[in-house]
Amino acid sequence: MLDRLAQAITDHRDGPWATTAVARLSLVATDELLPPSRLLYEPMVSFIAAGAKRTVAGSQSWSVPGGRMLLNTVQLPVTAVFEQVPYRSAVLALDKQILTELLLELGPAAPPPAAEPAWRATSGMPAELIDAVTRLVRLLDAPDDIPALAPRVESEIIYRLLTGPLGPALRQAAAAPSTRIRAVITWLGDRFAEPVSIDQIAAEAGMSPATLHRHFKAATGMSPLRYQKHLRLLSARRQLLAGDATAAQVAHTVGYTSATQFSREYRAFYGLPPVQDITRLRAGTTFRDHGAVGRLVGDSG
Repeated sequence: MLDRLAQAITDHRDGPWATTAVARLSLVATDELLPPSRLLYEPMVSFIAAGAKRTVAGSQSWSVPGGRMLLNTVQLPVTAVFEQVPYRSAVLALDKQILTELLLELGPAAPPPAAEPAWRATSGMPAELIDAVTRLVRLLDAPDDIPALAPRVESEIIYRLLTGPLGPALRQAAAAPSTRIRAVITWLGDRFAEPVSIDQIAAEAGMSPATLHRHFKAATGMSPLRYQKHLRLLSARRQLLAGDATAAQVAHTVGYTSATQFSREYRAFYGLPPVQDITRLRAGTTFRDHGAVGRLVGDSG
């Protein structure tokens, strides 16, 4: 069954990362061991049909091989490293409304939420789930069927996730807000360009700075301020790729008061100064931003 899913992804690949005509569905496919790539993961489930990919977030790292799936429940800056190719995965962004509606329908039959915050979880894929994901990808063969059938297949996939091994973690992710740290991650994502202090973030979380640091690092693998810096640099690269703004203008937009500091931190993050890095990206020597699963923002240098 994994071969069928891998073939369906291959038939509709459009570069290493690509969105599709099916809402919230992205495909990842490569036959080469490409350079490490900076990504911004959104809440999602990745169904790996072939190959293996390691994901690094700060001090945390995890590898998921073919035949397994990865649930990520928060917005998270990561570095993705392909470990085994050919690599094929279908990625479904989580829709909170669908989750909520299915949880209401399941009622007491749904697995209880995880006792502890489950920011990420992995599991094998049951045959029924592989079949449903394959059918969702295969809808790309019949575009006229997508509006009527895609929502139904997506609901089936979420139902099978909720009633399977990932159910407790997924149910916890549907709670709003399920934890104070999850709320702080959202708060920082909305304000990454603003000057904030660790004391201000701790006050927003209702925690001491030391407690905030411990719990935030458990969720993201990094400190709150490092997380904010990663968001700034990821956004800066997307803006530089998308328009004609200068590096200095983008630096100001994402919250830097010093263009020199921005250039220095950008180079440390991506391996090249802004102008050289964007020139390389536009020349097609590395990934482009396809707006996929997380937003793809190129290699780590």
